[in-house]
Amino acid sequence: MSQKGYLIAEAKVSDPAAYEGYKLLSERAIAQYGGRYLVRGGAVEMLEGSWKNIPRLVIVEFDTVDQAKCFYHSPEYQAAREARLGAAEMNMLVISGIDNPL
Repeated sequence: MSQKGYLIAEAKVSDPAAYEGYKLLSERAIAQYGGRYLVRGGAVEMLEGSWKNIPRLVIVEFDTVDQAKCFYHSPEYQAAREARLGAAEMNMLVISGIDNPL
């Protein structure tokens, strides 16, 4: 059985109006590649540690890590990345889920 893939991104948005165009394009690409938003910039409450200036956080679930990578490298998402230039700085990673969550 394949493990789910989770795309985790943090965005430091500098131009909210321009970022809206990126959001629209990336949302379409995520749906096209079978992704589902789990977190999309919701309210954050610090419980522990010293994380300062918490950025916008996004978590997207894909059926597999390979599916998440296909989304990321797709022409559709590359167009979204191009639209994001100058609007936000982004850190993004993909991580494997666990086979049998407790």
